[in-house]
Amino acid sequence: MRHVQRRARRAGAVLAAVMTWAALLAGAAGCTGDRPGGLDRMLGKPPAPEEVVRVTPEDGAKGVRPDGGLGVRVTRGRLESVKVVRSQDAQETRVPGRISADGRSWRPDDGRLALAARYTVDAVAVDDDGHRSARHTTFTTYVPEERFIGYVTPENRATVGTGMIVSLEFNREIEHRAAVERAVEVTADPPVEIRPHWFGGGRLDFRPEDYWRPGTEVTVALRFRDVEGAPGVYGLQDKTFSFTVGRHQVSVVDAARHTMKVRREGELIATVPVTAGAPKTTTYNGKMVVTEMLELTRMNGATVGFRKKNGKSEYDIPDVPHAMRLTASGTFLHGNYWAEPQVFGRTNVSHGCVGLRDVKGGGPDTPAGWFFDRSLVGDVVEVVRSKDKQVAPDNGLGGWNMTWEDWTRGSAVE
Repeated sequence: MRHVQRRARRAGAVLAAVMTWAALLAGAAGCTGDRPGGLDRMLGKPPAPEEVVRVTPEDGAKGVRPDGGLGVRVTRGRLESVKVVRSQDAQETRVPGRISADGRSWRPDDGRLALAARYTVDAVAVDDDGHRSARHTTFTTYVPEERFIGYVTPENRATVGTGMIVSLEFNREIEHRAAVERAVEVTADPPVEIRPHWFGGGRLDFRPEDYWRPGTEVTVALRFRDVEGAPGVYGLQDKTFSFTVGRHQVSVVDAARHTMKVRREGELIATVPVTAGAPKTTTYNGKMVVTEMLELTRMNGATVGFRKKNGKSEYDIPDVPHAMRLTASGTFLHGNYWAEPQVFGRTNVSHGCVGLRDVKGGGPDTPAGWFFDRSLVGDVVEVVRSKDKQVAPDNGLGGWNMTWEDWTRGSAVE
């Protein structure tokens, strides 16, 4: 009888241990809703940035209504900085707002969104474990029915590099291209011939035959109001804006030699060691234009098609420093702190980007920090001797890869 009782007590202890472990696992799983990371956090793995920093409206949202509820919050930790920019009619405006006293949320001073605008949100948070997470999201707001607008690059009053191309992306397909093209006037002082080129029915770019002369003042007039862009669809904008061309800087990345030669006004100012795309993920050849500069951003391979067989991303780096976008498809020139120092200048290991040596968080005295501080949106970065094709002229601002003859054939006006 005593043997039976001992066996029963042992069984009860084992059952209690199993139930306790099951409860711990259930608790960990149950925390994922309130404390991101769950089991990953218990094991020391930092949560993904989108689990820490929540932005509304969601990234990539289109047609958001004026009452769409703009806001940023963290599920744990605190917000370190929030920058929200509204782009409308080529005007870039910082959206005023404030971080709450507890650091867990950000709200705009005026909660109503503007119509026919593009919003960009950049937020950096520090979680309870000291991990920094950065989120970069964009969304566009509702455009009234039966209207078209053009989202313009660059911004009003910007100072840009000599490779900048004036680009208009329309919110809907343009069928009457000649009428819309005639409603755009791009002029320069000092004067230079500027010609348009259509990429399909949704995008219209303008550039001169060669790079802009430093110091040129460029004026863009949009006279779309009441212009019929498609049957029954009329333009909304009547706006003039301008930008200034700064100094001339072109950087040539030699993928075979693993170097980047930086020339300003034609004079070589530095040769920087780099790492370009690995043999299976090569970097595009050709002339690319810097269209965006981010001191810190997240890069997730899944967003550009780099997935493992199990569907997970091949890489997900939450805090890439000194990132400069070169193509719409995801080619960047950026700081790299995770590769071994000896790869720079010796071998190509990236997934198609151009990497410069950096430190976590971004260092001003690193090669990446040095180049970032001396760059402008509109600067040209040309890649040569990569075992890849030439970048498409509509992938970012790649129009400089077209001959002047081919470019001018892209006009809809005879």
